[in-house]
Amino acid sequence: MVYLITYDLNKPGQDYSKLYEEIKSLGAWWHYLDSTWLVDTNLTSQQIFDRIHPKMDTSDFLLIIAVKADYQGWLPQDAWDWIHKHLG
Repeated sequence: MVYLITYDLNKPGQDYSKLYEEIKSLGAWWHYLDSTWLVDTNLTSQQIFDRIHPKMDTSDFLLIIAVKADYQGWLPQDAWDWIHKHLG
């Protein structure tokens, strides 16, 4: 299942490197937009939340949502290649 993970990191000066590493550890990932990731994983949205939320500040916001094969946008070709490979 591919999930979209998007967030607002609201506290300036925080070190979010552990958050980024945790997201990368979830499975195959795509990250072409600043606060948006696509992750292909066998985990549920709750399991993803349980792993990455502790790496965030309490003032941050987070959305994790399943992605379906109905999509459109303007992105570089390698972004579309990843999306087509993981979403069909």
